[in-house]
Amino acid sequence: MSLADLKGTLVLDPTHTTLSFVTRHAMVTKVRGSFEKFEGSAVVDAANPAASSLDVKIETASVDTRNADRDAHLRSGDFFDAEQFPYITFKGTDFAVKGDVVEVTGDMTIKDVTRSVTFPLEYQGEAKDPFGNTRVGFEGSVQVLRSDFGLTWNAALETGGFLVSDKVTLELEISAIAQA
Repeated sequence: MSLADLKGTLVLDPTHTTLSFVTRHAMVTKVRGSFEKFEGSAVVDAANPAASSLDVKIETASVDTRNADRDAHLRSGDFFDAEQFPYITFKGTDFAVKGDVVEVTGDMTIKDVTRSVTFPLEYQGEAKDPFGNTRVGFEGSVQVLRSDFGLTWNAALETGGFLVSDKVTLELEISAIAQA
């Protein structure tokens, strides 16, 4: 099935979906992380994108960079303030289908700041899994400035520059299950 034929309700499969990020650390290396707990659903109508919708909710406390101290710092008030703001949310507001790519524009809220972000998601196809579920795949990435969302903590380096880059690449590998 092509993207142009896609229609119906889809639910994210958290065990086969990755919501991750990459940013520069100390200006010389990259740090990668992901969120382990999230949920999301979409109503998709590629032939009539205006009839589509998308809602995603990510638990900020589920951030995982494979370093317990860094994860604790990311959960703190310096970054996500997970205790006061337990979720990052994304609500789709506009959908445009261009070949095998759907551009999903929506309101992303981190802490108490909401900004419009557009994710170009490349359609990876559809398949039946061994359990009879119809799975649909998408992949994409977008770069954002963390300062746009009030995530401004940083430390100056003696050699110039900062410990954490303002630019963050959000990477999505999505497996969604069609609902009957």
